[in-house]
Amino acid sequence: MESNQTWIMEVILLGFQADPALELLLFGVFLLFYSFTLMGNGIIWGLICTDSRLHTPMYFFLAHLAIVDMSYASSTVPKMLANLVMHTKTISFGPCIFQTFLYLAFAVTECMILVVMSYDRYVAICHPLQYTLIMSWRVCIILASTCWIFSFVLALVHVTLILRLPFCGPQKINHFFCQIMSVFKLACADTRLNQVVLFTGSVFVLVGPLCLVLVSYSCILLAILSIQSGEGCRKAFSTCSSHLCVVGLFFGSAIVMYMAPKSSHSQEQRKLLSLFYSLFNPMLNPLIYSLRNAEVKGAFKRILWKQRSM
Repeated sequence: MESNQTWIMEVILLGFQADPALELLLFGVFLLFYSFTLMGNGIIWGLICTDSRLHTPMYFFLAHLAIVDMSYASSTVPKMLANLVMHTKTISFGPCIFQTFLYLAFAVTECMILVVMSYDRYVAICHPLQYTLIMSWRVCIILASTCWIFSFVLALVHVTLILRLPFCGPQKINHFFCQIMSVFKLACADTRLNQVVLFTGSVFVLVGPLCLVLVSYSCILLAILSIQSGEGCRKAFSTCSSHLCVVGLFFGSAIVMYMAPKSSHSQEQRKLLSLFYSLFNPMLNPLIYSLRNAEVKGAFKRILWKQRSM
């Protein structure tokens, strides 16, 4: 047979391996969290689209982050919910690989968007007089497009390398979705090249961007400390602290999951990290931005006031 032939037709996702009663409870909890994720990010996106006061570069990128979070969660959570209430926890091989592709693409896109958002805050606070010139709408569209295109190309590279492998088992994945490192275990060939490319890509899209974010916020912190106005200092710190919370949650969990030594975390711990990474993090992002951002709360109040006056 050819070396790239695929023998596996479907994959069994073992998921959480709990008793049926607990799985039903988990289904209800995760469905609630998933609904909050879609609703929260949908509200953020809707407010930014409808309120002209939010038509600025910062909220332009925040709208992209909301789209990424909804897409990111939707690439894995619906199948996880279905498997929690079904006896046959299977997924066809093709959709499994496609799920891997989407998960990687949206994860990298979120990483890139967060870096661009930190650059936007750096320009706004450290170079306020040149902000409109540097962060023009043309530049914003180019930055956002680059984030999406680069992310999907990188995910395509990983998936292309995966499809070069022969897959003959085992047929089971000890996860609730087709996570790339779990997919490697299905191959009956040497996956060292795939693992090296994945680790290199992780360094490139996690460590490098995180360093850029830290440098940006070091400059921002120095600029904030030099602001004479107490109101201006508080507003700048509030906006930046929201973004830093999101950055910390995203990069922290991603680095632990993809770059920590395999022996330092059990498979069950990795599943919990993946759950936080793919469900809780997208749910928390709109809460962090809406609770700590006066302009978002103001836009929400204006929408409610319009609804009441109609």
